[in-house]
Parts: sequence; C-alpha cells; structure tokens
Amino acid sequence: MRVAVCPGSFDPVTNGHLDVFTRAANVADRVVVAVLVNRSKSSLFTVDERIDLLREVVAPLENVEVDCFHGLLVDYCREHGIGAIVKGLRAVSDFDYELQMAQMNYRLAGVETLFVSTNPLYSYLSSSLVKEVATHGGSVAGLVPDPVLERLRERVAAQASAKE
Repeated sequence: MRVAVCPGSFDPVTNGHLDVFTRAANVADRVVVAVLVNRSKSSLFTVDERIDLLREVVAPLENVEVDCFHGLLVDYCREHGIGAIVKGLRAVSDFDYELQMAQMNYRLAGVETLFVSTNPLYSYLSSSLVKEVATHGGSVAGLVPDPVLERLRERVAAQASAKE
C-alpha cells in the first residue's frame, strides 16, 4: 500500500492545500494530512479546530485522513509506515527550502518527497496571506473552502470585538 503524508500547519486550510490533497489522493492508496503541533507559534485556530476543519473539507476524499504530529516529520512517517511526503510548490523560492528539507528527510529516514506544482489558480495563495486579508476586512471567498470561510469570518469578528 502506497501511503503519503501532506504535512503543514494549515492555519487555515486553503483551496490550494485542498488541491494538493486531492492530487495526492489520486496517486497514493492512502493520504494522511498531518497538522504540525507547534505550541510556540501563535495560530488563528487551535490544532483541534484545524483538525476538525480539515476533516470536514477532506470528507469527500475517501482515502484521505487527518492526524497531527509534533517533532520530526520523519519520525511520524516511521511510526506510521509512511514512505512519501507530498508538498505543493508555488514558486522557485518554495523549491529552494523544500529541496533542503526533502534531502534531509531522505538522509534521516529514507522517506521520499514528491513535489506537486501548484495549480496556477492558487499560485499566490498562502494561509498567512488569507489571514492578513481577512483580518483587514478583505474578501477571501473562493480562496478557502466554504466551511473554513465561515469559521474564519467568525474568528476575525471575535478578535475584532475583543480589541474594542
């Protein structure tokens, strides 16, 4: 069985992420979307909220599941019998960093990394950019799945109220 992992923080998950998950699901028997737990990083959504949102948006993909991990991704891969990491690349600048990570992951555990070129519709899209636009009142409709859009609007509104 070919098992792949799509790791990330997914704060929030975007349509670009969902495109990568869907494409990974077409080439692997099983895909794990793994949320990185990083307690030192300030996030808009908690890990549990991100997992819930991810489970909701990947539900139509029968061979995709959601989990979380902390520490080294290759340790998670070893523990779960995962032989490949799937990463989306938006630009050459992504490749520079991801290539180093791929080589280190292979060196540490023999885990392969497969790069998926981003759909041009999402080449500019990042979770950070989505959060910034949403926080300043811009529309991110069409950039994130509908359930995420709803929760994002609620969270941004709640934060704005808390600041008043």
